Amino acid sequence: MAGDVKKIMFTVRKPPHGSIYVYEGLEVKLIMAAYDADISVVFLDDGVYAMKAGQDTSKLGIKGFEKTYGVLVDYEISKVFVDRQSMEERGLTEEDLLVIGEDEETEEPVRPKMIDSAEIAAMMAEQHNILCF
Repeated sequence: MAGDVKKIMFTVRKPPHGSIYVYEGLEVKLIMAAYDADISVVFLDDGVYAMKAGQDTSKLGIKGFEKTYGVLVDYEISKVFVDRQSMEERGLTEEDLLVIGEDEETEEPVRPKMIDSAEIAAMMAEQHNILCF
């Protein structure tokens, strides 16, 4: 296992504003992308709000970081998922998800993929490390 690529999953459960967790997690993801690791990101619970497009943070008096999420694919972080049940419980759909990059071949926008809890559990079982934000 010494030469194996490490699988690292980030889980995001907190809402994007009101604490530093989601932003700090984004910073860590981008830093980890520089290393030879298989990175995946799963947004669950209120964390799915971080993937909602069109957020206006001006009334909160803080800088939004939606554009930074828009470059995940450029950092070779393309395994980005949202929990289907969390999305449905919050009245969100796939159309609400922000663009995290562009497909190199088709130039189509790439959005996080909605998956169910069984798929998330299976992915978690394969990870070397899971970091929670």
